[in-house]
Amino acid sequence: MSKSLIRDIVDQEWRMFSTVSNVGGPAACQLDPDTFALMRQSQVSAWPEELLESYLADLAAASREGRNLMSEKYAWMMESTFPGEFGDIVDRLPVIDQATLALIEEIVAVNVEWKMELSARYPRLSDRGRAIRARDDSERETSFETYHRGELKTYSPRSVRILHRHTEEQKKNGINGAAAVLLSQAQQCGYASLDEAEQACGKFFI
Repeated sequence: MSKSLIRDIVDQEWRMFSTVSNVGGPAACQLDPDTFALMRQSQVSAWPEELLESYLADLAAASREGRNLMSEKYAWMMESTFPGEFGDIVDRLPVIDQATLALIEEIVAVNVEWKMELSARYPRLSDRGRAIRARDDSERETSFETYHRGELKTYSPRSVRILHRHTEEQKKNGINGAAAVLLSQAQQCGYASLDEAEQACGKFFI
């Protein structure tokens, strides 16, 4: 069941992602469905089935409403990377209630902590990825923190609550959720472990 849900999620996300409007035409990543699938499968494969079902429902609802969640994700990122332009578009984005925003910030904080742990343990792999903290955002680079926050703001309140609970359970059990995602990426690229990928310098991005 989970594999079917993951496949449906990635398919729906790709349809949205590949049609995001960019100045100058489609970006190179919008012409690369295989890498997109690898990255997105790695993320959602670490989710419980309840969250997969909830997020798939989010995507379906957005499609019915004519919304592109991938476009909204990149719009939310502009709050940090292009604050001036963000002020011109924020009214077009859905309003998020304060309780959901608070949960999002807690999820982001835990994931930043996990990413920092990974960076210390696997510096060469981490060096190939995004900057971790929003303080390093610029017009040329979007940090993991900003990217993750922007994505979570496209989730429904129900999906955010489920993910928050899952994140807290992982933290309580000493599980680094970001490591699980990174390991999935490594395995799809042919590495048996993160240690092996670190030694090979990681031929994929985070």
